[in-house]
Amino acid sequence: MKEYKNADFVNRALCNSLSPDQVDPENYQAIYYAGGHGVMWDFPNDANLQHIAYSIYQDGGYITSVCQGIAGLLNIREANGNYLIRDRTVTGFTKAEEILAGKKSVVPFLNQKEVEKRGGTFKKKRAYKEFAIQDGHIITGQNPFSATAVAKLLIKNLAE
Repeated sequence: MKEYKNADFVNRALCNSLSPDQVDPENYQAIYYAGGHGVMWDFPNDANLQHIAYSIYQDGGYITSVCQGIAGLLNIREANGNYLIRDRTVTGFTKAEEILAGKKSVVPFLNQKEVEKRGGTFKKKRAYKEFAIQDGHIITGQNPFSATAVAKLLIKNLAE
């Protein structure tokens, strides 16, 4: 990628990225929750990330995730106290994919179960098949093969 040859990009994005408490959500149109099993411990209870995401969302921006990144959406609450994903349709890494990855007994929860506990609808396709869905300003992808589909939906929406 040409970005990796750009010293300014490498310095700002890779070497000196901001911590969540340094981020001003007003400067962003979207937040992207990346996947990876570690985020299932890091994202759900991070109040700074929740604030950033909800602020972006309230300003008409987008909350996006792929794979286990859905964990970042689980505990975001609206001003009325309801979970943001309540009555919304999302996707994320599935139980079948956790089993295939050999991580079902390691992860702290299963995404579908947690989404449903919060009143959301969890949709899925066959394991490791590209699948991304949008529900309003929330765009989610099921697995690593869905990252491009999530990005394309976000870019399409930002262009409109």
